[in-house]
Amino acid sequence: MGAGVVSTWTIHARRFEANAATREPTWLKGVLITIALLFFGLFLLLPLATVFAEAFRKGWAVYFAALVEPDARSAMMLTLLVAAIAVPLNLVFGVTAAWAIAKFNFRGKQLLTTLIDLPFSVSPVIAGLIYVLIFGAQGWFGPWLIEHDVQIIFAVPGLVLATIFVTFPFVARELIPLMEAQGREEEEAAIVLGASGWKTFWYVTLPNIKWGLIYGVVLCNARAMGEFGAVSVVSGHIRGRTNTLPLHVEILYNEYQFAAAFAVASLLALLALLTLVLKSFVEWQGRRSMHHSQEASEVIS
Repeated sequence: MGAGVVSTWTIHARRFEANAATREPTWLKGVLITIALLFFGLFLLLPLATVFAEAFRKGWAVYFAALVEPDARSAMMLTLLVAAIAVPLNLVFGVTAAWAIAKFNFRGKQLLTTLIDLPFSVSPVIAGLIYVLIFGAQGWFGPWLIEHDVQIIFAVPGLVLATIFVTFPFVARELIPLMEAQGREEEEAAIVLGASGWKTFWYVTLPNIKWGLIYGVVLCNARAMGEFGAVSVVSGHIRGRTNTLPLHVEILYNEYQFAAAFAVASLLALLALLTLVLKSFVEWQGRRSMHHSQEASEVIS
């Protein structure tokens, strides 16, 4: 019965596609594709090509000298450190928030969903200023922090907090619709059969969301390493201490060290390209996994 329904829908779909009235004219397709390629070339390929061309314009020696310079190495290590702290914390928050929103009904659920999107609507600079207002020397907790010799602003904790703020929606936003689409039936069945909450998550929920989870982590990590606005406000631009890679690029460029600035910027460009490759791979794996699940369902039906 299930196979017959699928075949009927396939026949109708092919007839619909074969109908000339449902197809756009060839010239219109060509115009749309040309416009898309022009935008792609002007606003993506050309800037990327410029970054790498300028980075290597003075040769490999100058390029590597800019990367192994002490301030550059410090910026790299700090960027990795901030991402290594912020991304796992956002991973925990994203999974927890998605689980709560998708699997339970509670008062304030809609408010929590709305607040998760807050960093998308707030300027990163405003986010940095909020932390300065709270933890700065003249902020709400400033006197207490100074009294106890705790430094948040113009230090690594401030960078981490600002990065967490601007990146925490990425994991949750990937998982919430995925978990809602899957429903609760499998988890409820596992619990009825005697599985604990942790085992239900590990053996039932996680396999179903793993590709969405990886996708969210990849995007979160890319944004964490490339964040500029919020980090710039709370960093103080202290060389060798609070400058991440984007901030180091800005300082080099402002000092007219263009070769060094583009050399460091090429690392961020490579990160963007690597993120694109990983994103495409995860999407492909997700579609492949979904296709296999659909085939299994059709066989069962």
